[in-house]
Amino acid sequence: MHPSVVQFLAHLKTERNSSEHTLRCYEDDMVLFCQFLTEGQEGEANPIDVDGRRVRRYSAWLNGRDYAASTIARRLASLRSFYRFQRRRGVITSNPTEALRNPKQPKRLPRLLRVDEIIALLDSIATDTPLGIRDRSMFETLYGGGLRVGELVGLNLEDLDLEQELLRVRGKGKRERLCPIGRMSATWITNWLQARQPKSVGERAVYLNRYGERLTTRSVGRLLETYLVGHGLDPSASPHTLRHSFATHLLDRGADLRSVQELLGHRNLTTTQIYTHVTEERMLNVFKSAHPRARGGN
Repeated sequence: MHPSVVQFLAHLKTERNSSEHTLRCYEDDMVLFCQFLTEGQEGEANPIDVDGRRVRRYSAWLNGRDYAASTIARRLASLRSFYRFQRRRGVITSNPTEALRNPKQPKRLPRLLRVDEIIALLDSIATDTPLGIRDRSMFETLYGGGLRVGELVGLNLEDLDLEQELLRVRGKGKRERLCPIGRMSATWITNWLQARQPKSVGERAVYLNRYGERLTTRSVGRLLETYLVGHGLDPSASPHTLRHSFATHLLDRGADLRSVQELLGHRNLTTTQIYTHVTEERMLNVFKSAHPRARGGN
């Protein structure tokens, strides 16, 4: 990688406290951009010397490679962050991405599980082994608190206040918030702590793998897929689906949008507003399927 990219990634890690997943995305995006710059020329291209026309050609190049609009938007967002960083440092005097436009994105509503599907999924987890208790506890907590999977696996023992049914979680950008989880989640966390067997005495992670070490987000996703398939539910649902379902079920039952924003740890209300579209669509679907005059019948 070009030294300017290395410096940018180091800034994200040390000063922005970006997560490992975010760092990997930025690195992949910048490596791809540098590969584009080196096409048709010898040696390593310097991304600092790029102008707006070259960046627009890169955007067109991404479109020609059939990337999804969301992927292109993310790759361009990485470029914007890179050049903003370089401008703040005084390395460049103008940002070549200023006039760059994102591709139009199709509106996609989050995938959801119904309340009865959530309950069936949780009840299907056998809890006659320590790992089964762990899994029931994890998925109860993901749904009960609307946690991101990274927040779940990042929990430490000192983050638990089970008497008050609260967790201290670290969200995006390492922002901390208190997260209510409810009695059911607190009960299953308590059950898991009694079965928990860490590899070392000093292990602070709440959720451990079979070797007694901190569980990874990828492992949680694989476990959920196994339970979904075993119960005949959509295997493409992810741990984030439980978070989407949490938010939608709250709004369906009268929670206000601002409260849901706080519970999810969203910085901007606009991020939370996608769930209002979900509930509106569900309301319309119910109306069209149930009302005798909704389809123009007699």
